[in-house]
Amino acid sequence: MSNPLLAAHGLVKAHGPTRALRGASIELAAGEVVSVTGPSGSGKSTLLHCLAGIVRPDIGTVEYDGARLDLLPEKRLSELRRTEFGVVFQFGQLIPELTAADNVALPLLLAGTPRSAARERAGDWLERFGVREQEAKRPGEMSGGEAQRVALARAMATDPRIVFADEPTGALDSLAGEQVMSALIRTARESGTAVLLVTHDAQVAAYADREVSLRDGTVLDHGLPSTAPAALRAQEVSR
Repeated sequence: MSNPLLAAHGLVKAHGPTRALRGASIELAAGEVVSVTGPSGSGKSTLLHCLAGIVRPDIGTVEYDGARLDLLPEKRLSELRRTEFGVVFQFGQLIPELTAADNVALPLLLAGTPRSAARERAGDWLERFGVREQEAKRPGEMSGGEAQRVALARAMATDPRIVFADEPTGALDSLAGEQVMSALIRTARESGTAVLLVTHDAQVAAYADREVSLRDGTVLDHGLPSTAPAALRAQEVSR
């Protein structure tokens, strides 16, 4: 892959005596959707955390847009996660005291967007994810699928270049999971946002352009472009 947006080479990361990553390498192109699959304990989440700048690898390099992400100071990494990176976890991690609209508006406010503009933009993103009617509700008043779509709206609200999604459907039933994935892929395609998706679910992985297989902290297969996502996109357009 020439000039990838994000590239990691030879990543090693240990948690105490346990090596979660053992020389993992991966690349992500602008606008590409890549799934990272593997059994529990294979290092999927650790890989995502290294790529998103949440943790630093012990050995290896992470480059974002041609610059060494793993060498950036924490202040710059936090800024990237507020502006150019969107991160979604399995349980959404919405702030329970805030409404859906306030949760989505929060990263915009932190980036300096005026409150009225942030609220308007939050409403637009809630609409795009089909949960505008939930804007005045707090996370505890929504279903799991609704809350996860709010979390996705929050991740996309700043127009990030990459969304990192760590088991975004892991806590949902199959129908809610399908709704969440359809909404994520549709909006990412519309915005030209790259997606790095960690999942153990083959049906979720099928939404990606390419599936990267990870086992024991090592990438076994970088995957080949698939025709499946094109069919999925056609289905979504017809809905």
